[in-house]
Amino acid sequence: MNGKLITLEGLDGSGKGTQAAFLEQWLGMQGISLRKVSFPDYQSPSSALVKMYLSGEFGKDPGCVNPYAASSFYAVDRCAGFLKDWGTAYKSGSWILADRYTTSNMIYQISKLPKEEWDAFLAWVEDYEYGKLGLPRPDLTIYLDMPPGVSQKLLKARYAGDESKKDIHERDLLYLQHCRESAMYTAKTLGWRIISCAEGQTPRSIQDIHKEIVSILAASDFFREMSFSHRESTNGNESPVKV
Repeated sequence: MNGKLITLEGLDGSGKGTQAAFLEQWLGMQGISLRKVSFPDYQSPSSALVKMYLSGEFGKDPGCVNPYAASSFYAVDRCAGFLKDWGTAYKSGSWILADRYTTSNMIYQISKLPKEEWDAFLAWVEDYEYGKLGLPRPDLTIYLDMPPGVSQKLLKARYAGDESKKDIHERDLLYLQHCRESAMYTAKTLGWRIISCAEGQTPRSIQDIHKEIVSILAASDFFREMSFSHRESTNGNESPVKV
């Protein structure tokens, strides 16, 4: 029996990695068999084209590579990871927590297209990755919405002010602003849960965002079903939910 796939999505500097680590710890407390994965997988040869794209080898502007080609770079990396690594765990019933996923192709690449083509692109990504490549569809996607102006300050701190360390996405504020617009459209179209990670220009606390993520997950149908099954197996003597 397949496990469950939870995806944390957001633009660069939105805190996905930090929140994924917090959520991994919390899910472990619930006794859930879990694998955390992150995309792109920069340690794998399968990410070679992604690294070339982000470093600007195909052009210094994100638009130099069309959204279908760029999506293929990332999709191949995900497919390789599924086939040689986490796919076995998922098919054996383990839960997978993904820091980025197919969902990133949707928000970063769709912004390169006219709005009248957005729905067709979303359908193409779903057919390509979930259909033709056979990657699992997420059971829950949580989008961390951090305004680009705020995330740029966080990225500056991450790179100690060295702008040369940013990739072609991170250094293009106008592109990220367009990506935020496309991300909100995609999230609402596909039913993702959206968490606002800033109040005005002030980031919310890591703990506050984590609590909201946990609340969303704990209220999901598949988590509630898992909780009920656990209580049944333990004769109601314990609950897996420790918020």
